[in-house]
Amino acid sequence: MEKELEEIKEQVLTAPLTKEESKQQFIELTKQWGIKHTFDFDEAWEIGQQLRRRKDFRNKISEVENDMLNNPISMTGKELLNTNPVKHSFAEGCYIREIYNPANEIIITAIHAQSHPFFLLKGEMSILTHDGIEHIEAPHYGITKPGIKRIIYTHTPCNFVTVHATELTDPDEIVNAVTAKTFEDPRITEEDMKLINQLKLTI
Repeated sequence: MEKELEEIKEQVLTAPLTKEESKQQFIELTKQWGIKHTFDFDEAWEIGQQLRRRKDFRNKISEVENDMLNNPISMTGKELLNTNPVKHSFAEGCYIREIYNPANEIIITAIHAQSHPFFLLKGEMSILTHDGIEHIEAPHYGITKPGIKRIIYTHTPCNFVTVHATELTDPDEIVNAVTAKTFEDPRITEEDMKLINQLKLTI
């Protein structure tokens, strides 16, 4: 029965069906296998949609990033640090990273692997993530969750601060510790599984 339970979950989350088709399948399989759920179809559908949005966004942002890196006018390395200087500060168990971004700049961030607060101290920007577009103006703060990778457009010059819980003191080591190289990093896939595990299937 465990296999059948997982099969229902997989079909609801990933099947390329319309919402009505998925709902009918959900009802039929539930009845066929005599399964009780701690969730309803709409909850399962929404989690499936969230996972699909994440996957589609991750594929697309990777393509965009590759295109930007191959564009001769893109800045990296020392050139980028000259126009977007970073200030490093430390408190007990905390690393504070402040970056200045000029106006009219498109920025693609790293993949964040840990939850942490961020603060826009100055300026105005639009941020695109798998959750959509958000327009923010200083003063503003929010929480970055694991798995987030952003495309940012700065409407004005901006000062952006992130705070990370760490005992490390070398900025390069900290970046390696709090970001992921790919979306297959276990810390990221664990966040995706938390969504899926909200769906409890019982006999």
